[in-house]
Amino acid sequence: MHNSYKHPTARQWHSDHSLRDTNLVYPIFVTNTPDEKTLIASMPVNFRYGYERVVEELKPLVNREGNRLRSLMIFGVLERELKDPEGNCMTSSPVIKTLQNLKKEFKDKLLLCVDICLCGYTDHGHCGVLNSDGTINLEQSNQQLAQMALLYARHGADVVAPSDMMDGRVHAIKSLLAQYSFKVPVLSYSAKFKSCLYGPFRDAADSAPSFGDRAAYQLPIYGRDLAIRAALRDVQEGADFVMVKPGLPYLDIIREIKNIVRVPLAVYQVSGEYMMLHQAAASGAVDLKSAVLETMESFLRAGCTIIITYFTPQLLDWM
Repeated sequence: MHNSYKHPTARQWHSDHSLRDTNLVYPIFVTNTPDEKTLIASMPVNFRYGYERVVEELKPLVNREGNRLRSLMIFGVLERELKDPEGNCMTSSPVIKTLQNLKKEFKDKLLLCVDICLCGYTDHGHCGVLNSDGTINLEQSNQQLAQMALLYARHGADVVAPSDMMDGRVHAIKSLLAQYSFKVPVLSYSAKFKSCLYGPFRDAADSAPSFGDRAAYQLPIYGRDLAIRAALRDVQEGADFVMVKPGLPYLDIIREIKNIVRVPLAVYQVSGEYMMLHQAAASGAVDLKSAVLETMESFLRAGCTIIITYFTPQLLDWM
């Protein structure tokens, strides 16, 4: 249990309260081009940052007075020519240098969460290693995911967050981390639904599958009981925090899981939700600040104390 509250920001995730900066986790995309800053066309005000550029860009948010940036979720964007069928190219991930640079600059001022998934590292874009017939090789997938978690833990990750939805991956990750004495908590994407709202993210991370879809491992949108079973399973396997993804369409799932589990609950306000609010505001249908703050209160009311949102920089001003 100590792993889940040893960091000052993580301690606040165990507390029910009104919206604070400690609730917010800012997702960022990092690349191997050191000084890159490229606007993501399908996600206004969001960029891909080179592993050297990211420190400069985050300094004003981390060092500001009052509400400040306290937590990141880091996604690596790898060059296509480096990708392979098993995701072994993870050792070339820009996440490694990003972790080192952020930890050197900010130390414990910033809680560094890292996404754990193979979709951005495999040439086929699926979240696990595949058999010859295109189905998931579960054992090999979990081995690779555990190795990825260990790799990032070694380079400074404070939290590892498996988003792949493979059966048993929390156990595999926890076991390997314990074997090497890494006391790094796991934030599991436990109830990740096969949603239509991930499109802009897949553009940003270059992680769309090259064939088929992810219906065989992400949850069907009507899978209420599946979501509850998945969260309970992950907690039994040692997850320190669990997540529901996407957010607003699944507030009922958030509340049901909150009523059952006794670990902090996260929600990911995904890229499609982000874009819907932006587009509604651009058309004059809603006021962006009011709409975003209302969604934040909805997540808190449903039971979340961890909110992963691309609106984090604006929220630091609006709260």
